[in-house]
Amino acid sequence: MKAIKNKNIAIVGGGPGGLTLARILQMNGANVKVYERDENRDVRVQGATLDLHEESGLKALEVAGLMDAFNTNYRPGADKLRVVDKHANIVLDEHGADGGSYNRPEIDRGPLRKILLDSLQPDTVVWDSQFVSLDEQDGRIKLEFKNGSTAWADLVIAADGANSKIRPYITPIKPFYAGVSVIEGAVYDSEKASPQVHELLNGGKIFAMGDEKTLIVSSKGDGSLVFYAGIKSTETWLQDSGIDFKDKASVFAWFKQEFAGWDNIWDELFENAEPVFIPRPQYCMPLDQTWEALSNLTMLGDAAHLMPPYAGEGVNMAMLDALELAQHLLSNEFEHTRNAIAAYEKAMRARASETAAMTLEQTDSLHSADGLKNLVAMFNPEV
Repeated sequence: MKAIKNKNIAIVGGGPGGLTLARILQMNGANVKVYERDENRDVRVQGATLDLHEESGLKALEVAGLMDAFNTNYRPGADKLRVVDKHANIVLDEHGADGGSYNRPEIDRGPLRKILLDSLQPDTVVWDSQFVSLDEQDGRIKLEFKNGSTAWADLVIAADGANSKIRPYITPIKPFYAGVSVIEGAVYDSEKASPQVHELLNGGKIFAMGDEKTLIVSSKGDGSLVFYAGIKSTETWLQDSGIDFKDKASVFAWFKQEFAGWDNIWDELFENAEPVFIPRPQYCMPLDQTWEALSNLTMLGDAAHLMPPYAGEGVNMAMLDALELAQHLLSNEFEHTRNAIAAYEKAMRARASETAAMTLEQTDSLHSADGLKNLVAMFNPEV
């Protein structure tokens, strides 16, 4: 580990990518701190369950020595999918004897985060540290946070997600709008609050499709569910729509108008959701992006290669980034961090570009007139 010997490493962002990187670096004797904006480790983690892939997310956990913990915490059956039309008629069902030939083990975000946090040395994560700015002074980097605290590091890694505040220090390249906007909602205690959808979910996932729209529902181990309503729209649609996303009635009225003709079963989601919905316009980094490697600053995950979620690659890409960046930084092949970072970034960009191209194609396919047929064909080419 010539490149990082005696260096202080700061990882900004305590998601799966940042924590995986911290774990692998610490296992090999590196000096690491993770700066996370959440107030503490008990903050409720938003979002759907994660399906980890053998060649990426699971590979990173294997190297991190955490597969036993993963096997104790993942949710068997949560990967089972039901594809339905807008009337909730089942078109493809992975539940049952003949369903589900794919190995996509699912784990909730909270348990995955706990596994990674518990694997780190005490006080590795500095909570309530929302990044504001950085400044290079005498070859070192000074980090400033919203709470007024500061930190110094020799190497900073941006793992701060889609709206990365560190990325602009590396490159001015910005993402482009991918043509789809998503409304995210959550229903707690779904068995009581949305019994029909809960029964249809059967502990797994639902992909409902029709009219060039998608409605994706995912069960969680705590008895809640999350859902994502996706539509093709202009980039400014969210601002122009007039929807108050903190007003359930406003969002429900939009849904009934936008998804007119869809079965009333889906009303359960919007009528019983938590009162705050999250609008998520979908962006993607240019597939041909490139930049000059720096000696003391790099990035991983969505900060580096944001893309829509419709291929399930986001967390897997971030964890594979973490693994490969750690391997480059720890390798004795590189005497200087710039060389290690340059090699990592070159391989990461090539891999991300290929995945993003596939993801954009999938996003367009699912939100097309033949979206339902296309998805069924992907899971069952003989249909």
